[in-house]
Amino acid sequence: MTRQGSCLCGAVAFEVNGDVRPVMFCHCSQCRKTSGHFWAATQVPTDQMTLTNDAGLTWFRSSDHARRGFCDACGSSLFWEMDGEGATSIAAGAFNNPTGLTAGTHIFVADKGDYYDITDGLPQLARF
Repeated sequence: MTRQGSCLCGAVAFEVNGDVRPVMFCHCSQCRKTSGHFWAATQVPTDQMTLTNDAGLTWFRSSDHARRGFCDACGSSLFWEMDGEGATSIAAGAFNNPTGLTAGTHIFVADKGDYYDITDGLPQLARF
């Protein structure tokens, strides 16, 4: 299945060919700060993702082992990559409908915000 998506303004657009993993919901402090709540993302091998427009793409080194890609025009948080992993996590909300995505697991729930509960019945991991 081919999936397409973009940032809010279209300055970053992508296409994914192949299977994607179920969406993971990350509640770590970095994901909460970059997304405003928790980060919902799928992941693909990097070679299965093609940037069809990267005019607005900027990468930010968010730790000593990972970087985050966002649009420098509209601010959309789009990608996360761990060094040496060969995979790219992509924000679930950046995909055009129909996404064909499925919900998976909540991770880093030990770090989740204190203002909400997780009640969807999906698996929860304290860490990952």
